[in-house]
Amino acid sequence: MTTHLDTKAPSPTIESRDQLIASFAKGEKPPEAWRIGTEHEKFVYALSDHHAPSYDEKGGIRDLLDALTAYGWKPVEEKDGKGGTNVIAMTGADGSISLEPAGQFELSGAPLENLHETCAETGRHLEQVKAIGDKFGIGFLGLGMWPDKTRAELPIMPKGRYAIMLRHMPRVGTMGLDMMLRTCTIQVNLDYQSEADMVKKFRVGLALQPLATALFANSPFTEGKPNGMLSYRSHIWSDTDPARTGMLPFVFKDGFGYERYAEYALDVPMYFVYRDGKYLDAAGLSFRDFLKGNLSILPGEKPTLDDWNDHLSTAFPEVRLKTFLEMRGADGGPWSRICALPALWVGLLYDQSALDAAWDLVKNWTMDEREALRSAVPKLALDAPIPGGGKLRDIAGEVLDIAGAGLSARARFDTSGSNETGFLEPLRDIVRTGKVPAQALLDRYYGAWGEDVSRVYEEMRF
Repeated sequence: MTTHLDTKAPSPTIESRDQLIASFAKGEKPPEAWRIGTEHEKFVYALSDHHAPSYDEKGGIRDLLDALTAYGWKPVEEKDGKGGTNVIAMTGADGSISLEPAGQFELSGAPLENLHETCAETGRHLEQVKAIGDKFGIGFLGLGMWPDKTRAELPIMPKGRYAIMLRHMPRVGTMGLDMMLRTCTIQVNLDYQSEADMVKKFRVGLALQPLATALFANSPFTEGKPNGMLSYRSHIWSDTDPARTGMLPFVFKDGFGYERYAEYALDVPMYFVYRDGKYLDAAGLSFRDFLKGNLSILPGEKPTLDDWNDHLSTAFPEVRLKTFLEMRGADGGPWSRICALPALWVGLLYDQSALDAAWDLVKNWTMDEREALRSAVPKLALDAPIPGGGKLRDIAGEVLDIAGAGLSARARFDTSGSNETGFLEPLRDIVRTGKVPAQALLDRYYGAWGEDVSRVYEEMRF
């Protein structure tokens, strides 16, 4: 989740709704300026007994963050409410490193020109944290959900916004705490050229997000046993908070654009307002009231653009708009699949012919059909039925071919002369074998592991 970085320049006060809409238009970039921002989370665990380290314990999360300074990372501190501060993130040339609520470690990568750079960035980060982990007896696990931990077994990181969210989540859904504490994801952030370009990319991204969920499905265990799902992480989102999640039917309606998304975001209940280094609890309050100066916790005060950007980060649909588009459907996974997710979406969305072909594939699906596919995928993955008959696996290869053609057309080469299409290979392997990652894990669980889920720490460790 987003870490608030204080800036020296004051943020402008929002005087009209036009500023909300303009905030999205500011993200527009010509194709030559489009970049790729990849985010990936992983679970942190002690090699000795697999427990999730707390923030303060020796060799724990604080020590892990502090050790990154040896690689040029700089700390980001937050007030702890007791006159002190906590390091809750790091910034550097490769983006930022932040903490999810239970200590999941996230790299939010820098905006990069091509997938070769993205994979090199991933490699640098993982080599750094692995070297530190070896020193402290810490391992890093690439899965979509903790395979064996209860909520009670997990630590809570000292970040102000998380305290507010942990209190609020049980009021609005049954699985919000699981989302916060027990899941990991891979995401990619991509640019758009214009409002029309954003709309088409948003629609393709939403319609095909269930395919990404299926290909990356990697969370079949809960508290040491199979949970009946292939992507339990995706299932968790079905009852986290309906006011800020889902497939956003309005995206596919005529007239969708920046203004309609702004209206949606205004209807998402608030979590917090950030003032003077502290998060003020605004859970359940209305940003519309804030615009009028009627927010109960800040009477008479109107929001700034920073407040709006913070608020946008608290909506969690399958695709999210800020000044870029976030593709949010994939479970966490191993090294190769961190590079594969941006390859899938860059291939589909960053070449016009590929984008057109992808849209042609899904444009006639009804909203009910899209919702049904989204609901079926967590349990069935590639066996989920698709509109018009057949299963998701029947179009998976075609979608990967479209993405591959898009990557070929981009013609971004590494020093050995290879283009970006090779990063799709882990996904092509899944389609060829017919087994998503969770199914392969279940085969091991019932086979070589002898129903001992702890073996996952050896086999899925970075």
